[in-house]
Amino acid sequence: MSFVDQALNHVPTPLRDVVLRHHELVKFAIVGGTTMVFDLAIFYALSLTVLEQKPVIAKIISGVMATILSYVLNREWSFKNRGGRERHHEAILFFVISLIGVGIAAAPLWIANNVFAIRADQASVTTVVIIDFVLNYIIGNLLQMAFRFWALRRFAFPEETTPGEDSGFDPTPDELAQQGRAAS
Repeated sequence: MSFVDQALNHVPTPLRDVVLRHHELVKFAIVGGTTMVFDLAIFYALSLTVLEQKPVIAKIISGVMATILSYVLNREWSFKNRGGRERHHEAILFFVISLIGVGIAAAPLWIANNVFAIRADQASVTTVVIIDFVLNYIIGNLLQMAFRFWALRRFAFPEETTPGEDSGFDPTPDELAQQGRAAS
């Protein structure tokens, strides 16, 4: 039994049913959280050092690096039961969609810095860090996440299996017992 299956066995049944029904979204969110931490570390490492005066460039670099990690994790875990496209076609679609997503995520930061000159008015590094976090990782990532989940499912990883064929999780002991009773 996998780690995920063991964890699901400890989740109350009503919530487990919701998780199983929306398993791709749950996996996508876990991958997104992982790549967000990766993106955040790269962004702050760059924007507080060598790219201090160019936070949008730092965001684009960190976003591209996180996108590469995201492709591998989404392909091999979140959407492993989807596909139907050749890998190179799927990868091109993923990276085009993600490039649009990086632009969406960087837009609030660009607007704040280039339209409202928000960085010029801040003397405190702490204030700049908080503003960047809110603009990049809350507003930008929420907008990007909604767009990417929709676009990736629709274009890069279209439905290949029939509904109910494979949930992406191993069946729980209760589900195995129900399947056994249904087959009798």
